[in-house]
Amino acid sequence: MMRPKFEAILLTQRRQRHIRIAQVMGVVVVVLMAFIAAGFFDFGRLSEGIPDLIDIIGQMFPPDFSHARTWLKPMVDTLAMSIASTALAIALSLPLALLAAKTTAPNLLLYQGARVALNILRAIPELIMGIIFVAAVGFGILPGVLAVGLHSIGMVGKFFAESIEHADHSPIEAIQAVGADQFQVIYHAVLPQVLPQIIDVSLYRWEYNFRASTIMGAVGAGGIGFELIGALRLLQYEAVGAILIVILAMVTLVDSLSSVLRRYFT
Repeated sequence: MMRPKFEAILLTQRRQRHIRIAQVMGVVVVVLMAFIAAGFFDFGRLSEGIPDLIDIIGQMFPPDFSHARTWLKPMVDTLAMSIASTALAIALSLPLALLAAKTTAPNLLLYQGARVALNILRAIPELIMGIIFVAAVGFGILPGVLAVGLHSIGMVGKFFAESIEHADHSPIEAIQAVGADQFQVIYHAVLPQVLPQIIDVSLYRWEYNFRASTIMGAVGAGGIGFELIGALRLLQYEAVGAILIVILAMVTLVDSLSSVLRRYFT
């Protein structure tokens, strides 16, 4: 009697292994098709582009810092854009996340509506939003704040909602058992559990938003990205190299500061 059971177990394992192999091969085929569609295996084109790339990089040296003083305000604007957009995203993401989590959503209609809203905001790239807001409110860092902030709501809200849904249900059930209303449940049982994740995600998003803010100048949203695009258009590659070094230094500084804040708050 044991032998048929043993053979059945082996057969099941063999089938599962074949399914996993088929799934992996399917993913590999899709990835290869994507590379082919992108022209990644066009070695002739790549070989022609490499010398041009080396030539452009060579023209960036030595970097020209002669206009570095004029980059101070754009860099401060970029930093302000990243902070303001992250704060906007957090402020609007938390209530949306509470509606988009099954644990705290009042009803199915609001749950589905919040999920759709997060999907829409997450689907529209920052640059597209930047173009729209520049057309609506004019040039400057305000459209950049709105574009980066609203796009961030989609991702930050999703992470917040997932954290809320994975919170331990025991404290929630305990406080509901003593007659607490929905606000009290959220304040006393849900938020204390997910606060470390909220802080962690917020700081990571600030790091990302600073990088995103540096390229918003491409659509007229100000900041150091505007200076970078201007130098590229004028073929001032020495200035481009210097601006890239400044951006790299600021990114490193923001990442380090974020790590310090993360250790302090979590």
